[in-house]
Amino acid sequence: MKKIGIGLAAALPVLGLATDPVKQPNIVFVLVDDLGIGDLSLYGQRFFKTPNIDALADQGLVYTQHYAGCTVSAPSRGVLMTGRHTGHSYIRGNINAPNVDGHTYDLPLLDSEVTIAELLKSSGYRTACIGKWGLGGPGTEGHPNRQGFDYFYGYLGQLNAHRHFPEFLHENETLIELSGQYAQELLMQKALGYISDRAKDDQPFFLYLTPVIPHADLQAPDEDNEQFIGKYPEVPYNGGSYRAEIAPRATFAAMIHRLDQDMGRLVQHLKEEGIWENTIVIFTSDNGTHIEGGHDPYFFDSNGPFRGTKRDLYDGGIRTPLVISWPDKIKERRVTNHISAFWDFFPTFAEIAGVKSPVQSDGISMLPTILGDAAAQRQHSSLYWEFHELGGRQAIRVGDWKLIRLNVKNPDKSTLELYNLSSDPGEQFNLASQYPDTRDALLEILDSSRTRSEVFGW
Repeated sequence: MKKIGIGLAAALPVLGLATDPVKQPNIVFVLVDDLGIGDLSLYGQRFFKTPNIDALADQGLVYTQHYAGCTVSAPSRGVLMTGRHTGHSYIRGNINAPNVDGHTYDLPLLDSEVTIAELLKSSGYRTACIGKWGLGGPGTEGHPNRQGFDYFYGYLGQLNAHRHFPEFLHENETLIELSGQYAQELLMQKALGYISDRAKDDQPFFLYLTPVIPHADLQAPDEDNEQFIGKYPEVPYNGGSYRAEIAPRATFAAMIHRLDQDMGRLVQHLKEEGIWENTIVIFTSDNGTHIEGGHDPYFFDSNGPFRGTKRDLYDGGIRTPLVISWPDKIKERRVTNHISAFWDFFPTFAEIAGVKSPVQSDGISMLPTILGDAAAQRQHSSLYWEFHELGGRQAIRVGDWKLIRLNVKNPDKSTLELYNLSSDPGEQFNLASQYPDTRDALLEILDSSRTRSEVFGW
């Protein structure tokens, strides 16, 4: 397959997407964990292949300028769920919150938050989250069953999700003890079973499928590892926060292989159940590639032509792959340079489902782009991110210009970096001193793009 370049509700009745349940599409949203934009052969990966994800793109829509909600997991997923970027969202960083059952979970979403699942339920959708949640543990208002999901199976807390052979998972609020079982396979079995159950009724469904591949630990079953052992020069990882791994490069490739195989299983199952044509399948990642557990993103070129990795606000940390398939509406492979972000899914799903999008959303519906009507697609005036580790970081993108502020928590040491992504997609040349008027204009927009947070302050 030829790789792509990765540089740079009123209308519903007309589109045939009114609230008639028969016409509402099913939605399967696959959010993988720490996958870099360069980790798919579709986007240029040379060391291993991802044929099933490539095949999804062959009759789908491929985005070249799509951004995650943040550069780490919890805030990015919170942005996705609520449609508000990190300048307005409640969860703006990773924070552990001990729970009564003795395990560590994460800061929970507030009950007042409206999630995509709640939005779709109001239009008659059945809803499930299978995989990693990370937005609230058992007994909290952030638990997925209390945020619009009829069914949950998987990892409630992020720390437990570091283990691919975990000691336990949760089904709804019940802790399920495990022994030597590969979680990715358990998640896929639950997802395929859920699809089979939903195919039997007339209600549309929203399946939020969130594998923890390829997040560290680096670990895969022997049958996946075997075909990659010896293919790459290795630098063994001796362990620490993550398990030791003697062949991290082979193991990383094996994890991507398993992920790709499971995407093939998912698509085939939708076809076998007779619901493929009117099901939207979305594939993306929660942030850029990681550099943990022995993974070497620079060997694999996991961030493609972009600078940075997870925890950076350079594009390597926040620009992610996005493939959308909808056979009823997308008949052939298309590539779009439309600039989009996680907070756009909220209004997009609202428009598809025929629901008025709450005023909370910072997003713009991508439905015109999905349907091939570029002329009708609204554009963002700006995109904003903030990150609360490593001294605090902020970024704003306006057109092709991008401004990054580092060391926000220490104003005396704070610095500004200005890049033109059209001429410098790798963000190598800081133009802050050469274009002071542009720098200052973007800084004013950056400062006005956030509201004060009682939890995540500077």
